[in-house]
Amino acid sequence: MKRIKLEVAYDGTNYCGWQIQPKDITIEKVLNDNLTQLLGEEIKVIGASRTDSGVHALGNVAVFDTESRIPGERMAQALNARLPEDIIIQSSREVPPDFHPRFQDTRKTYEYKFYNAPYDNPITRRSHHFVYVPLDVEKMKEAARYFLGEHCFISMCSSRAQVTSYVREIYSCDIIQQGRYITMRVTGSGFLYNMVRLMAGTLLEVGRGKKEPEWVKEILESEERVAVGPKLPAKGLTLIGIQYENFEE
Repeated sequence: MKRIKLEVAYDGTNYCGWQIQPKDITIEKVLNDNLTQLLGEEIKVIGASRTDSGVHALGNVAVFDTESRIPGERMAQALNARLPEDIIIQSSREVPPDFHPRFQDTRKTYEYKFYNAPYDNPITRRSHHFVYVPLDVEKMKEAARYFLGEHCFISMCSSRAQVTSYVREIYSCDIIQQGRYITMRVTGSGFLYNMVRLMAGTLLEVGRGKKEPEWVKEILESEERVAVGPKLPAKGLTLIGIQYENFEE
């Protein structure tokens, strides 16, 4: 028996998230079904990040155990030949049997993407949140800096979040503008349920001029569930990658 680690990229538009659902098509189900057919044994992957319905990924991580003789580094090619075109394995390799994608010290990076123009763009409509009001990017950058460091993010997560602590550390939070395209890129020790989409919605309120940048500081210092910006649509969110602190690639 050996354990294989996969780096998984997908367009989440047509899927009901990562995690197995009773009746819906999910990324996890598609991987399980195709690996089971490929290897001739029942396979159940373990995912690092259980992304929501409509969320995309360039570098989610999953592992599975197998008796197959296919070398770990060849598994990506073999699996990609079976997968639909909106799920593509970026890399595969054998890892120690005790490696678990969720129970490790990690740095996760997400991007939330805006398309800021008078009219929407049909090319990017599946991966960007359209905003027709001109955004003040400099104020968004100023507001984003308040996220840096260790804070209680109780206001920046869904009330459905089942956690023992709302404290998370943000290592970087940048606002990048390239013409009409604006991206919030954030790296942290971990993220609460819907946290990144609420962070993006809060910065959007600042960018639209509805709030000042200091509003973010006030929210975090309150350490209470207070009003924040809207939870933005899932389609603008992409899991860029997961870096394992104590694991050599």
